[in-house]
Amino acid sequence: MMGKISFFLGLQISQNARGIFIKQSKYALESIKKYGFESCDPVDTPMVEKSKLDEDREGKAVDPSHYRGMIGTLLYLKASRPDLKFAICMCARYQARPTEKHVYAVKMIFRYLRGTVNWGLWYPKDSSVALTA
Repeated sequence: MMGKISFFLGLQISQNARGIFIKQSKYALESIKKYGFESCDPVDTPMVEKSKLDEDREGKAVDPSHYRGMIGTLLYLKASRPDLKFAICMCARYQARPTEKHVYAVKMIFRYLRGTVNWGLWYPKDSSVALTA
């Protein structure tokens, strides 16, 4: 018989008598280091409240491949971090012609991630959640 799973497709899985916890802190820490955010100050939210992210035709263009790399890295974290989904998807809309404004928004997500690196999903064993088809 197989033992308890602890790592699967980049997801760190912890099981105990009370439930299952899924996180991606290892991947998050590697991503923070890869893009140079290991010494940044964390922020409380992944996006500025009432942020008006738009196409920004007047803004200074930045390297699209670097921007896409950061977005792709963050998209993979959505598997265990629903708190990041909205902000990441807002930034992902502007991959064709990103500007400094868009990069600032992505950096904000990384700063938020820096302060919440150990967050994840908790599935309690005795919950009243019922799956229906």
